[in-house]
Amino acid sequence: MLVLLSGVLLGASGRALACGTNGNIHWRELFSDQGPMFDSNQQPSATQPVTVTLRTGHDNATAVDIKYYDTGDETFRYVPMTKSATDPTGKFDYWRGTIPASASEKYYRFRVTNGSQTVWYNAAGASAIQPAIGDFYIIPGYHTPNWMKNGVMYEVFVDRFYDGNPRNDVTNGQYTFHGCATEQHAWGTSTRPTVRRCGAEVFFGGDLAGIDQKLDYIKDTLGANILYLTPIFESPSNHKYDTTNYYKVDPAFGTAGTLEKLIHAVHSASNGPKGYVILDGVFNHTGAANCWFGRYAYEHLSCNVVGAYRSKSSPYHSWYTFQKWPKKYSMFFTVREMPKLNYGAPGSPVREQIYAGPHSVVQTYLKAPYGIDGWRLDSAQMLDANGGPGSDATNHQIMRELRTAVLSVNPHAEILGEYWGNASPWLDDGKQWDGAMNYDGFTDPVSEWMCGVNEDGKPAAIDVTQFDAWLHRTRADLPVNAQETMTNELGTHDTPRFATRCGGVPATSELGMIFQFTYVGTPTIYYGDEYGMKGPAPFGNRRTFDWSKATLKDPLVALAHRLIAIRHRYAALRTGSFITLLTDDARNVYAFGRFDRTHRIAVVLNNSPKPRTIAVPVWQVSDGNGSKVKDLLTGKDYPVASGAVHITLRGHHGAILEQ
Repeated sequence: MLVLLSGVLLGASGRALACGTNGNIHWRELFSDQGPMFDSNQQPSATQPVTVTLRTGHDNATAVDIKYYDTGDETFRYVPMTKSATDPTGKFDYWRGTIPASASEKYYRFRVTNGSQTVWYNAAGASAIQPAIGDFYIIPGYHTPNWMKNGVMYEVFVDRFYDGNPRNDVTNGQYTFHGCATEQHAWGTSTRPTVRRCGAEVFFGGDLAGIDQKLDYIKDTLGANILYLTPIFESPSNHKYDTTNYYKVDPAFGTAGTLEKLIHAVHSASNGPKGYVILDGVFNHTGAANCWFGRYAYEHLSCNVVGAYRSKSSPYHSWYTFQKWPKKYSMFFTVREMPKLNYGAPGSPVREQIYAGPHSVVQTYLKAPYGIDGWRLDSAQMLDANGGPGSDATNHQIMRELRTAVLSVNPHAEILGEYWGNASPWLDDGKQWDGAMNYDGFTDPVSEWMCGVNEDGKPAAIDVTQFDAWLHRTRADLPVNAQETMTNELGTHDTPRFATRCGGVPATSELGMIFQFTYVGTPTIYYGDEYGMKGPAPFGNRRTFDWSKATLKDPLVALAHRLIAIRHRYAALRTGSFITLLTDDARNVYAFGRFDRTHRIAVVLNNSPKPRTIAVPVWQVSDGNGSKVKDLLTGKDYPVASGAVHITLRGHHGAILEQ
């Protein structure tokens, strides 16, 4: 997509398409983000000023100013900047200015002047006219967990990972739930149920003991250090998104002691890197068999209270919303087995039970003896009062209260929201989530560019320019410390497998992983994606793990191991700046830079099935002529000449060029 703005041809990202100038100002040489070279303090307190930096072309600006908006007094102010340094290559100047400290949130942009010419620059890019959106954020007091920014997460769908204790397996016909009898399937066989609507009752025996027994694979063979578990609490289904008791581990998965043992093993540094545990909090709705609701019963359940479905006099009647008691009630979409909780007003019993009280669900698992490190919030935008749709003022109030409750127990805990669109309403005030599952800014654009289908597997192809613009826009939507804790998944338990979306081409899985481990955010592997597991939704995307693949002899597993090691080694890939280097629609090639004061890295992706020889413009990350870069994947060195590195890549592959 191209746009014509004030006579200047721009790409969809808002950046100039060529190295030429708008008047006297070289647009392509302008750069800033909130990486460590350009922001002195990404997470300031109310008493800490923030010094920001803008890069311009050498001797290509006569003055640079910061224009910032202070929400405290709703006033715009200007801060003149000073030229502080020239790049060692002689191509760039760096301008610095300081925004004073205060407790209020601020937004800033840059005004660049060269004689009579003016260009504006903010997170959305360069513009000939003053932008109305896309400014950089300063949010005093907003901290996101450093362990999340610097980690690699591994998502496990518990029933399908490994059976560590066959004695607790759910057997054929062990119980019947809403007309569906349980089915025990042998490991590695089909996930399809005998009766199609009964897919939630198909069990394979995966459990917490199995995860514990295979931690060496997650933490050592791969090198991941954050474990995210899909729900583990008592429930009649295999997926456990219909909780019956938040205070009880499902018997098919183990016991409270099994959970404690697993968490302790993840936290240990004696079996690989010290790790962290995130549990899945399904707090928008309960299961209809939950004693609070009481519509259904099944084998494990024992209720000593009367649920809301059973009596209008139930103490839990107000915990749900009935349009016509008892059978017409608010639910998760149209799923009758998932009645929606009514959070009411502040201080309501549901808020106290779920997160606000000292014995609430959220606080119980953050405290000893469990000590988990964070919560992933299922359908987080839907939590609301009176059966409402969520995503409104009440939902944001709930999320602010939840954050206060979480941080009161563990100030370094992660709050990860599930949201499939632009999550900025929950991230742009620093008072709700830390990050979100990055469907909008990673999973979907990657799928559409690399696979030609969207995250649901439906046809939707984009070119490289559109891909880069999408990434740029979704980064600009968010504060930098939220960007760095967004979870970047090629796929999840709610999407068709990435390998399936990409037609089962192993090389595309390689390309996807190379981008996943070099992009801004927390790489998150959905179990099995590291060896190219295939499977469509709704059943095949939750197949059992093939343990014959769990070895470094498998090429994709070996690549995942290498990429994780590279990411752990280079902070520039975790918290460094991001700059687009090349978008080549005709040849389907993309290149970008990640850099900080210590390392400069150029990542090149060839999304064509054909080999490509690519001139990577590494001058934009200050690689000087006559120097060399090393491909961290192959170990091969390449010279820098005329500001570029020339590299030949086979189809659907990439390179990570470090200097």
